[in-house]
Amino acid sequence: MVKAIDDGIFLQNQMWQRERLAIALLSSLNYRTGELSGYLFNIACGVSKLLNVDWSVVTLCQQGFEKVLASNINMGVGEHVYSLHGSLTNTVIETGNSLVVEDTSKHPEYGQPPEGYRAYLGIPLRTAEGEVIGTICSFHHESREFSPEEIQFTELFAERAATAIDNYRLYKEQCQFNHILEAEVEKRTAELKATQSKLVEKERLAAIGEFAAMIVHEIRNPLTTMIMGLKYSQKTILSSAAQERLSLAISEACRLDNLLSEILLYAKPQVLQICELEVNKFISELLVLVRQMPEALSRKIEFIPSSTSVKILADKDKLKQLFINTIRNACEAISAGEVVQWEVNISSPDEVCINICNRGEPIPPEILSKLTQPFFSTKPHGTGLGLAIVQRIVHAHYGKLSIESDTAKGTMVSVRLPIATFKSLGHFEVCQDYIYKVTS
Repeated sequence: MVKAIDDGIFLQNQMWQRERLAIALLSSLNYRTGELSGYLFNIACGVSKLLNVDWSVVTLCQQGFEKVLASNINMGVGEHVYSLHGSLTNTVIETGNSLVVEDTSKHPEYGQPPEGYRAYLGIPLRTAEGEVIGTICSFHHESREFSPEEIQFTELFAERAATAIDNYRLYKEQCQFNHILEAEVEKRTAELKATQSKLVEKERLAAIGEFAAMIVHEIRNPLTTMIMGLKYSQKTILSSAAQERLSLAISEACRLDNLLSEILLYAKPQVLQICELEVNKFISELLVLVRQMPEALSRKIEFIPSSTSVKILADKDKLKQLFINTIRNACEAISAGEVVQWEVNISSPDEVCINICNRGEPIPPEILSKLTQPFFSTKPHGTGLGLAIVQRIVHAHYGKLSIESDTAKGTMVSVRLPIATFKSLGHFEVCQDYIYKVTS
């Protein structure tokens, strides 16, 4: 009788000691975001110490595989991923319940343990939403029983592990979301800055345009009177020296009048009459006019149409101005008898590329980058507005202008324009410098 009482007291003391150990181990766990591996390692070690078993692991189970996140014994470097098929852990994942096997050799129906182990305790890791995401598994070399208290204590550790893994997963998702959000905010901020810059530039150009139009008007009226007077003076009898000076004055006055016209054309908002154009046909018709220009009379203009018909939405007169300016520049860059190549190429399903190429002397890179700047010219009597106007027309048609020049290929001006679609018609509604009217 006394021995039975002593045994009962001993077992009770042993249970109390185990409870105190479990409480101490659980209290020692301290998880902070980003330190998941160390936290789970402490859980694996705590479970092994509490149960007095040889090996405990914390696993993450997804898509038929388990990944060992923490182990109380060294498993070597690298990731440890295993198939769940036929394993004891697979039974825990499929049932979602704890599994106790005193001797796995006598119960193969539950699955196979790692080599050399017989006793097994598997506890599912369940999130607050009820999702089973992994297990805490304990293995022992010898067969043994696991008491209800031991299972209950291990389930407490499993609850902590599941919460930590789930929180860490949410933390990583939040970090990824924050990264995407920061990138999107940065992108939107850059777009807003670009839009703001365009609006400021638009207001600046509008002010310059109004001022330029006023100045041009004020200068042109007296200039026209002066030109008329100079031309009338040509009818009088003058010495050859006086006639030469008069011709020079008229020439310079006409050049100034031409400059005023181009300034007005560049600064003043234009109205585009948008219609559908078939590119090959449009260029073929324009060729007749272009070949009659003084700059083109002694040059050969070779037209290479696209193999298939392609249509664009554009202002016919503005495109004529664009290509006349570009062809004139190409002809002026080569000697008599040389060839200017004019090619239409469908570069993608969405755009057509129109290339104008000459084999003249290459343009130095430091000059090439300035060609579309207003009032920059390499010609003695150039206004420096020809390519600037070309660029504005291209941009107004939602196109792209590029100029390349080297010794091997010469100089090539490429104009990329969107191919006409119902969707592209919607583009011609708002533009910085142009007003659009769509005609049939």
